[in-house]
Amino acid sequence: MATSSSSRETFDDSDTRHDEMHSTIEAWIQDLVDEVDDAVSSEQFKQWLDVQSRFHDYSHRNTLLIKLQCPHATRVAGYRTWQNEFDRHVKEGETAIWIWAPIIAKQCPNCGNSPSYHERSDCEYDETLPDSWEKGLVGFRPAPVFDISQTDGEPLPDLETEAKGQADELVPALLEAADPLEVDGEVVPPQDWSHGSAKRICEYRPQEQPRVAVRDRENDADLAVTLVHEYAHALLHSGVDDEAERSKRELEAEAVGYIVGRYFELDTSGSAFYLAAWHGDEPETIFDRLERISSTAQEVIDIVSEVVDDE
Repeated sequence: MATSSSSRETFDDSDTRHDEMHSTIEAWIQDLVDEVDDAVSSEQFKQWLDVQSRFHDYSHRNTLLIKLQCPHATRVAGYRTWQNEFDRHVKEGETAIWIWAPIIAKQCPNCGNSPSYHERSDCEYDETLPDSWEKGLVGFRPAPVFDISQTDGEPLPDLETEAKGQADELVPALLEAADPLEVDGEVVPPQDWSHGSAKRICEYRPQEQPRVAVRDRENDADLAVTLVHEYAHALLHSGVDDEAERSKRELEAEAVGYIVGRYFELDTSGSAFYLAAWHGDEPETIFDRLERISSTAQEVIDIVSEVVDDE
């Protein structure tokens, strides 16, 4: 996979600065698209995709149930599925997440009931015997599932999405830039983190600034890019909760993180794997939203640069 250049671009404070930055950002976006293409064809991504295909694609109703009971769930499966498919075991004392599982059985071609319910119903269908009825959905039953954070065992294949580089001065600058960006930003120590397996959150609050919180980690470069990613959500997506647009929102936020990180000499090529995992959109969709991405990235770069220069 291609690797982002670590050479710092500089722009004069001239009338053409905005156009120069936009042109450079457009070139970097093309690099990101190429890197996503490389990532999708890599062996690492194929192994990761194989494992993801073994997880159920839950209905919208079950997704809401999971989020209500375990807001930061990422990978969910049944007790036996964790054991048999992934060689992982649910930890003792964990509380199940309850969803509705479909009941598939033979059903009457006329009323749709299973044979036992059909016998007790008013339906008089008798053209074919129950043994020849086709199977279909006849109802739902409550079923327990567990998030990966509730299990121990063999690790699942992961994608190398973390940014790399020197960013020990960039993180404080990003936190100081939160106020002029009209965002509440904080880095939370792991022992104080209350959001499960999630690494970052962005909360939209009525009549208040959006709140961004990121779990602290040793990798300052990844911490910095994660902050920028969440800042982008706060700046671009406040109050937007359209599930159909979720992959596009992630694409925009990650592209902003890629650009800002690259500007400050970080290796952000891991963004390619992150975007490859959001397979709902082709990476070229980035160009449809180039103006939004570019203007947001420039805003963050300008404010953070002022903070760095003042120090």
